[in-house]
Amino acid sequence: MNAPPRPTRSAGVTPLPTAAPRPAAPAKPAPYELRPTRRSRVIAGVLRLGMYPVIHHVPGHAMSLRTARTTVDAAAMLLPGDGRVRVRRIHDPRVEDGPDRPAVAGEWVVPREAPDGRPPGAILYLHGGGYVVCSPRTHRPITSRLAADTGLPVLVPHYRLAPEHPFPAPLEDAVAAYEWLLRRGVPASGIVLAGDSAGGHLAAALTAEIVRTGLPNPAGTVLFSPWVDLTCELSVREQLTARDPYISATAARRVARLVVGSAGFDDPRLALLAAPWTGAPPVLIQVGGAEVLRPEAEALARAIGDAGGSCEIQVWNGQMHVFQILNRLTPEASTAMRETARFVRAVTATPAPGEAAVA
Repeated sequence: MNAPPRPTRSAGVTPLPTAAPRPAAPAKPAPYELRPTRRSRVIAGVLRLGMYPVIHHVPGHAMSLRTARTTVDAAAMLLPGDGRVRVRRIHDPRVEDGPDRPAVAGEWVVPREAPDGRPPGAILYLHGGGYVVCSPRTHRPITSRLAADTGLPVLVPHYRLAPEHPFPAPLEDAVAAYEWLLRRGVPASGIVLAGDSAGGHLAAALTAEIVRTGLPNPAGTVLFSPWVDLTCELSVREQLTARDPYISATAARRVARLVVGSAGFDDPRLALLAAPWTGAPPVLIQVGGAEVLRPEAEALARAIGDAGGSCEIQVWNGQMHVFQILNRLTPEASTAMRETARFVRAVTATPAPGEAAVA
């Protein structure tokens, strides 16, 4: 039996070299990792010169806070409206629920293009202000943008403020607002809780309270610069090195004593880092890289992850406290709001405004 012929090489022909693999293209940085724009740096510098000294030295007594509350609310009257949304006032005494149940009052921010009828979902937004100032009106730059970007209505309750109504009064009002949405047929799977600063603490506390009491879980929670630890231990240490252009941890500690009232810090619902996060819905945290509350936000993300939960944290390079409220002024704030809308659409499975729903 003849052996098969051996392969031969043609004379004078050199085999082609094997091409070296091309180096992988560098990964595109996330938007929150980019260097701050000049516009955001200028605004931060102006605030540090003009606002930080005032906030750092704010007295921790009721009279000064009531004056600040009046001033902030009056300034909010000058904010331009957003033509993409309608704002409706809400006041529901909830008489059918009994005299011990708090009323639900606030604003219902609705996209102008939203169809009539029961909405498929909603955002329950809890405004910031240290639990002592601000209102639904002051935070319309955020709530209007949320409604326009997601196509969902936004409920912004007037929760009770300290020092007249210390914690847990704000949490009781937040629970009442969530129940109000459920009673009106908005499915829990279509509701996203959200809040900034003290409202971020309140939104997180509401999430933990829903899990603890067995209410239907919302679809997700969004926290902008959350004030996680009202004892301010982490933020006071961070203040030694951080150049936060807006928030003073020293002033926050003074205000916190008014928020907790005579009961002190013993209420376990205040302690977000010790809350049982097992079974919580997905969470998105956005925090400025320059703010003193950053370590608190990072600690909360770790606590949720250690409990087996899903938490996406975005540390926005060089940004200040609740920079999202500047979404008409800085590109970073506008991009952060688009990132938030992406998260809301993902957890609620709702299409972007103008897109058809997938059957």
